Amino acid sequence: MNKKIIIIPIVVIIGIFVGISFVDSPSEKDDVIFHATLADPELYVNGVYSESFMIDAGDYYFRFVPNGSSPEILSISIIGNNFEFNENFELQNELQQTGISEYYTWSYDGVEFFSVAESSQVKITINPNGNEMGSVTVDILEN
Repeated sequence: MNKKIIIIPIVVIIGIFVGISFVDSPSEKDDVIFHATLADPELYVNGVYSESFMIDAGDYYFRFVPNGSSPEILSISIIGNNFEFNENFELQNELQQTGISEYYTWSYDGVEFFSVAESSQVKITINPNGNEMGSVTVDILEN
């Protein structure tokens, strides 16, 4: 009887993790065209992170993985031939309450979608506005 009491919760926990991995995994439609995990002050030059990459014509969106230490304002600009995008993303927290615990989830508020009319080389600049110690992951995905 004691073995059943131990095995059943283990099976339930494994099932939950497997289910979450299927829900959180990106679909085949999601194509990451830019990825940066900013968690080290050495990644910044004069307080900003920048990188160049090719982008095709199409519709895109940002995906962030922030946490409580992420920059409160994350300023992002993307500049290319005949294309410019600028946005100040603001870190938002939301209290989650369950029957046995309370915790916060984090997200960035701002314009997350943009369109590019023609393929070109672009330069992305990410400014954490002085918070180079806070970690955040920034992805751009094709919509």
